[in-house]
Amino acid sequence: MFVADKLIMYFQFPFVRYAMVVGVLIALCSSLLGVTLVLKRFSFVGDGLSHVAFGAIAIASVFNLTNNMYLVLPITIICAILLLRTGQNAKLKGDAVIAMISVGALAFGYLLMNVFSTSSNLTGDVCSTLFGSMSILTLTSREVWLCFVLSVAVIVIYVLFYNRIFAVTFDEVFMRATGGHAEIYNLMIAVIIAVIIVLAMNLVGSLLISALVIFPALSAMRIFKSFRSVTIFSAVLSVFCAFFGIVISLLTGTPVGSTIVAVDTLAFFACCGAGMMARGGARA
Repeated sequence: MFVADKLIMYFQFPFVRYAMVVGVLIALCSSLLGVTLVLKRFSFVGDGLSHVAFGAIAIASVFNLTNNMYLVLPITIICAILLLRTGQNAKLKGDAVIAMISVGALAFGYLLMNVFSTSSNLTGDVCSTLFGSMSILTLTSREVWLCFVLSVAVIVIYVLFYNRIFAVTFDEVFMRATGGHAEIYNLMIAVIIAVIIVLAMNLVGSLLISALVIFPALSAMRIFKSFRSVTIFSAVLSVFCAFFGIVISLLTGTPVGSTIVAVDTLAFFACCGAGMMARGGARA
């Protein structure tokens, strides 16, 4: 009962409720596109864009911007589009472009934060940006509403264009051959991923975002085989892990982002075990 009483006490504070709403929404949005990224063998695009967002945050800190979202989001979206376009170039393979952007943006951002630092705790600021911090517990109602609106937009777009996303995920060549506008839907996926990356920065940090995107999809694929089943289970599992990750973080005082990723990792191994048991039972 002590744990329940403690949680009830915590949830009386608005900032805790804000953090839970934002965490669950980000986890839900991340899981939806994670399935597509894994199947298209583009899993590390989230990692590359998260490092771009880190560089953009460094630029915002140099100019002392109070709300860096207005700078970070456009830069990340532009880089997502450039990444898609360049990745289709035969001379530059997609994985090489991601690696180039990822390392370059990370180095550039850290260099800017060192040269033009206005903080007395540069190491702490860098670690918080890379690995997440408790800043999600200091969200204002305006930031929560912004996250809510963007998350709802992502979910609505995904639901409305589900069939097109399915087609471009499994057979982009066939979609082009039948007159489908594969470029437009690839572009839409890139923009949505960029929005998700920026939203997730405060939750898990730039180095852990890929885990939030990829782990639920990989976990769902251990058990289910159809695209729809994998997507639904991935979304449910991601929300579950985010919720319990935040709860555990509140109770134990551990970093929010690392705790959520740790729960996602444990869920992945649990799903691997469940999948092995299901296949063993089917053979028997």
